[in-house]
Formats: sequence, C-alpha cells, structure tokens
Amino acid sequence: MLRAVKIPKERIPVLIGKDGSVKNQIEELTGARISIDEDIEIEGEVIAVLNAENVVKAVGRGFSPEKSLYLLDEDYTLEIIQLPKNEKTLNRVRSRIIGAKGKARKKIETMTKTFISVYGRTVSIIGRYDDASKARGAIEKLISGYSHKTVYKSLG
Repeated sequence: MLRAVKIPKERIPVLIGKDGSVKNQIEELTGARISIDEDIEIEGEVIAVLNAENVVKAVGRGFSPEKSLYLLDEDYTLEIIQLPKNEKTLNRVRSRIIGAKGKARKKIETMTKTFISVYGRTVSIIGRYDDASKARGAIEKLISGYSHKTVYKSLG
C-alpha cells in the first residue's frame, strides 16, 4: 500500500529529526517506509502504513514526535477540528482555546488526559477514544462561545 500525506513545510524537519532519527524510529516501530519529498510517501503493509500515516499527520499538526508516537497504541486516536476561516474569528477562537499563558488548553488536557495542539487553522487532540471525545466536546463548546467555567464543569 502507498499513501501520500501533506504536512506544513516547517514541520518536515521535526518529522525527519536529527540525522533522520525520528523518521527512522517511525519506520522501525511501524514497519513502513517513509520517503520525504514534496509530499510524504508512506509505503508498506496496510496496517503499517495507516499507523505511520497517523504519526506523520500528528507531527504535521504540531505535536512532538514523542506525543505523536502514542498513536501507535491502538487505544489512542487523533482528532482534528477545523477552526473558522475568517482571520478575526480564528484569532479569537484560538485565544479562547489556549487561554492566558496556555492555562485553558492545559486544564482541558489535564481534565481529559489528552494532548492538545493548536496549530494553524486546526486544533488536534491525541488521547484514548473516550478522553479525546470529551476534549473535542469541550473545545467545540469553547468555539461556540460557552464560558470556560461552564466547559470545565461539564468535564468535572
């Protein structure tokens, strides 16, 4: 099986790692072969390719390679939420999700036992299925204007 994945250009060095260490680690753990050019091509057995694709997407969405590797555990999932296209709305929504000094994002991560990355026009979540679903619900509430207090209560 062969899959092509696009990630932002500035995330490619993170995917490669020092002297190719991250790329090699992903290949070793999944059994897939990754070639990096304009697109990232992942080749191998179906499961290996799908696992490697998830890890590559997570790195592309702003997660560290260490956090992205959690996706190799079948209990973990990657959720990606698209944010509004309008620049003014986008900045407001991103600020609400992150909070002052990252406080809101950290609190949701702690309460849901997930990792959250706000990158570009997306918010991505890595966590166990139920936990990621709770975090997604909390973030969607923040996007639609619920107060932080109400969102935290719904998680508590």
